[in-house]
Amino acid sequence: MNVQIFGFRNDQDTRKAQRFFAERRIAVHFVDLEQRPAARGELQRFAQKHGAAALIDRTGARFKALGLHVSGDSPERLLERALVEPRLLRTPLVRNGGKVTIGDTPEEWTAWVSEDKERA
Repeated sequence: MNVQIFGFRNDQDTRKAQRFFAERRIAVHFVDLEQRPAARGELQRFAQKHGAAALIDRTGARFKALGLHVSGDSPERLLERALVEPRLLRTPLVRNGGKVTIGDTPEEWTAWVSEDKERA
């Protein structure tokens, strides 16, 4: 498995994802979005699978602080804004090859682990 986790060190759901894979002894490449924002192509990969709206954390403090809850911007425009304001993203963003998830989704990660074990 080649797992990448995009998130923030101080985010509870990101830490849950890291712990999930660590408990199963699966090596993970962690990208701290605070230090290195996600690339446009990386976000597009998640948006193609789940839609741009699923990537935006509309309940987050940063979303409200920027006044976006009243702006009515399209999800695609918000996704462009998230390139420079990564706190607008729902995290963690987890990628395993071509498979991607948004948020805390241990049931999907478990399926990935099971598939990987069956192949081995």
